[in-house]
Amino acid sequence: MITQDFLLELGTEELPPKLLKQLSNSLSNNLTQQLKALNLSFNKVSAFATPRRLAVLVHDLQAQQENQTIQRRGPAVNAPEQALEGFAKSCGVDKENLAKKAFNGVDYYFFTQEKQGRKTQDLLPEVVNLAIKKIPITRAMRWADLDFNFARPVHWLVMLLGNNTIKANIMGLDSGNTTRGMRFTGEKMFDIDNAKAYQTTLLEKAQIQADFAMRKEIIRNQVIQVASANNAQAVIDEYLLDEVCALVECPCAVSGNFDKKFLKVPEEVLISAMKSHQKYFHMVDKQGKLLPAFIAVANINPTDLSVIIDGNERVIRPRLSDAEFFYEQDKLTTLESRISKLDNVLFMDGLGSMGEKVRRIEVLSSYVADIIGANGANSARAGLLSKTDLVTDMVGEFADLQGVMGGYYALNDGENIAVATAISEHYYPRFSGDRLPSTVEGLCVAVADKVDSIVGIYGIGHKPTGSKDPYALKRSALGLLRIMIEAKLTLNLSELLFESSKLHGFNTDIAAKIRHFVLERLESYYQDKGIDKAAVKAVLAAQHTSTSVYDYHLRIKAIHEFMQDKNSSGLIEVNKRIKNILKDSHESTISVDMIEFDNASEFDKELHQALEKININQDYPAMIVAFLSLKPVIDDFFDNVMVNDENPALKKLRLALINRIRALFLRVADITYLSK
Repeated sequence: MITQDFLLELGTEELPPKLLKQLSNSLSNNLTQQLKALNLSFNKVSAFATPRRLAVLVHDLQAQQENQTIQRRGPAVNAPEQALEGFAKSCGVDKENLAKKAFNGVDYYFFTQEKQGRKTQDLLPEVVNLAIKKIPITRAMRWADLDFNFARPVHWLVMLLGNNTIKANIMGLDSGNTTRGMRFTGEKMFDIDNAKAYQTTLLEKAQIQADFAMRKEIIRNQVIQVASANNAQAVIDEYLLDEVCALVECPCAVSGNFDKKFLKVPEEVLISAMKSHQKYFHMVDKQGKLLPAFIAVANINPTDLSVIIDGNERVIRPRLSDAEFFYEQDKLTTLESRISKLDNVLFMDGLGSMGEKVRRIEVLSSYVADIIGANGANSARAGLLSKTDLVTDMVGEFADLQGVMGGYYALNDGENIAVATAISEHYYPRFSGDRLPSTVEGLCVAVADKVDSIVGIYGIGHKPTGSKDPYALKRSALGLLRIMIEAKLTLNLSELLFESSKLHGFNTDIAAKIRHFVLERLESYYQDKGIDKAAVKAVLAAQHTSTSVYDYHLRIKAIHEFMQDKNSSGLIEVNKRIKNILKDSHESTISVDMIEFDNASEFDKELHQALEKININQDYPAMIVAFLSLKPVIDDFFDNVMVNDENPALKKLRLALINRIRALFLRVADITYLSK
């Protein structure tokens, strides 16, 4: 089979950096799906992405489709002549050219045709056109007077099969083999002679590394080297590294400095100014202390670095000056005096102002504190002040510092350090893997804030769907679960949601629906930890009295361990059998203590004695061990007795015994949900 490499490159104006990887993956996936649909085989696919280009290299693409045999079944041989003539006409042949074949014992007319496979080069124009059109773009742009749209205007199109150009006109562009280099250095335009040589040609002609992952590692190494040259350590945020990689084609890392006087401003402010606004990496000394220096990554490799350095230092200076000014101005006004301003800030239509929200958080924080043993006054105070930094100049300019600046300003106002810390940490955890609040008061406010948002937004009808969650309620619910589990909080989730519902003025029936929504997120939480979702379903399905998420956690861990034991499958099947027997029994709730054992068999007595030894007050792992020890006794019981015995007394006894088995297991989970 003849194969050739196929190259597609779509040249654009600078693409949105946060969407670059998504656009690249989508183009690559769409292209491969189109090729597979046409039964064109290939070896592997390499995707390339830079700010000005999206490219896909298909290795060893089949040069021509295989010939296909097309067979159509027509009417039965005894069908009316009119039906036969109609079928022959639809096939474009005379009825004499139809063959007779047996199918399922009946003879039919068949039409068989050999379809010649098309050349891949003839198929590629439509394949590429569809692959580009199917890229999901939320906000597409139009340019000039053309009737096309894309994430950014497109300017060139390369389509090469081996060393041959595939002729096509897509999005108003005639395809060719000419690509473009950097805007200001090197060759501006040059040809790609062969699809396989794409990556090396860009490197040789324009010093452009088109492979996103390779370019990212180049930037990482450059940043580390620049920091080392400054006797410092670079703090590399992976998200920032991805964004910088999406902004440059020919990376060149350089260091710069800023005035030491700015170090009196909280370091989070300086880091935010460097990272979020300027895309700089910050540096720290061996003790982890922030240095008055940064690392920028330029999209050019100049002979004179001083010009690049001076330009970056000039840009950062006014940013830091603004931050310093905001900080000093904000400190002149206390957080408490800003509470009234929150009454003029809308939290959400239907849920009132931010002022109303912090008063709800104040009450709920105190409620949580009383249960988990935190300082109620400090928790309530932190809850009341938690959102006041939203109306400060600093947070108005640096939105990612909300909470953080509230903590600094609280200390400046003379608030208790526990209050300040709780304010600064109450948004934690903000994302997967983020840390939890470090103090119990911080936990109280974090729980109160998340619960207030979940209950409020869900309560006014904004329930997330499978694909849409515009208010990030699923993320908030996961954060709430993480706090309750990892901080080992024995909070009654139902009562907590009930209290929040009352504060919102909702019908408290909504609390049960929200509880179900929150607990549904447990599957996602444990999936990341390698725990089968069946273990979660089994625990949630058991009708036990537990209402603590942490208690659910302990049960799920125990069931996960139970599933690893070789004897667990037998007990799972036994529980299924017991469940089915009891389902149709009206005597299944009778207590064993009310039964006489005079006529009982030795197997009845042995099972009863084994069940009596189970300590229901043990921890869950110990109960699981005890359950596993029951297996031989339970097996003997079912192997040697008939539960639905003709003797009414024995039947009643045995129903009571198996009901007790099921009741014991249900104290941990309904393990019938573990059945494969």
